[in-house]
Amino acid sequence: MKFITDITVIIDEADYTEPGRLRKILKSYSAEKEGTCYRVGGTYEELEHLSVQLSAVKHSINSATHGQQDASTHIKSMDVSAVVMTYIQEKCAKELNKIQGNSFVFETQPEHRTVHNNPSGTVQVIIRPQGVSAHPVHADYVRQRFITFYQRTASDLQVTSVPVSPHKHEDLQMTFPRILFKPSHGYPVTATGPFLHIAQLKKFLSQNTQSSSKSPVNKGSTDTPSSRTRGPQPTQDKDPEDELCPICMEPIAIKEKQTLQCKHSFCKDCLEKAYKYKPVCPTCGKVYGTLTGTQPDGGKMKVYRNDSSLPGYEKYGTITIYYDIQSGIQEKEHPNPGQPFEGVLRMAYLPDSSEGRRILELLRRAFDQRLTFTVGRSTTTGRNNIVTWNDIHHKTSTHGGPTCYGYPDPDYLSRVGDELKLKGID
Repeated sequence: MKFITDITVIIDEADYTEPGRLRKILKSYSAEKEGTCYRVGGTYEELEHLSVQLSAVKHSINSATHGQQDASTHIKSMDVSAVVMTYIQEKCAKELNKIQGNSFVFETQPEHRTVHNNPSGTVQVIIRPQGVSAHPVHADYVRQRFITFYQRTASDLQVTSVPVSPHKHEDLQMTFPRILFKPSHGYPVTATGPFLHIAQLKKFLSQNTQSSSKSPVNKGSTDTPSSRTRGPQPTQDKDPEDELCPICMEPIAIKEKQTLQCKHSFCKDCLEKAYKYKPVCPTCGKVYGTLTGTQPDGGKMKVYRNDSSLPGYEKYGTITIYYDIQSGIQEKEHPNPGQPFEGVLRMAYLPDSSEGRRILELLRRAFDQRLTFTVGRSTTTGRNNIVTWNDIHHKTSTHGGPTCYGYPDPDYLSRVGDELKLKGID
């Protein structure tokens, strides 16, 4: 089997105000000129080095023109749901700051809060560098991390309207901190949050409504402390001293209590309903049972070995994984059932060490459980209805370091091991 080692890039002379400096850099790369463009071929490492040189030229030019940044090179943008983006910015600020780091800032156009109440509204997220030294490859890495986090958040997010007056939703916000409450013209209130937390909210409101309807106030009796609404009340067959079930917010009866290995307890019926959605602990996310993903059926995972070494693993050979997912028709579990999707061929690398071989077996289990790929929107081309990676990070290059999805990266094996463990694969 022949490995693809060379790639080609096109460089437009019109993007550079000093053609002489550009030609001087390209001289050692055997560039072929076609009109105003140069065609340059080489290995990934050679062209990455060329990218750094060209970025330096542009940065120098920008400095001479009052420090203006080259937006076409560094600014990355994408269209996302305004509702999801509002939730991320207001409830996931810590995670968002970790993704953007100190070199980039996320902006939305139009401002996401102006379209939040429109469920179909979209905003454009712009990943803008905070300095001219930001490398374009680094921008792509930040964009990839954001899209992974966005997809993970959006897949578990639910939006609903709750019959609560505006001055009451602040109390609910304290009880349900993971839910974002937004008054929509006063009444009712729009609630956005993870599936299980929205289910808990609906249960809580339903029980309070039932409690209020049974109150004797309509009979003219005095309002006593026991008749006031104080949240969910325990039924007679439950011990008031029992702990609350995190799902239904009621005290757990001893006979109904089910405690998981992670030491979190729930009502048996509540846990069974939660497991139908996803076999994980609703509190900490520990997986119980076997997760099954939405990867199209019929894919193949082939493994080859060679004696060449990866940076950082010079004592070992290299494991090369070939993934082959053929094109087909989307099923009910995919974004657009009945429509065709485009398959992919992907290649990934691991060191042929004991730890690398262990990760290989875990990746094989993830592939068999249909967790490696899914059908969605490509993060590199922006095309829809295509097979994409599904939140298990792979090294798709032998060199270039973490920002190029390559080696050296001494923490990669432990990181991907943690990602697989979250999916119940360890």
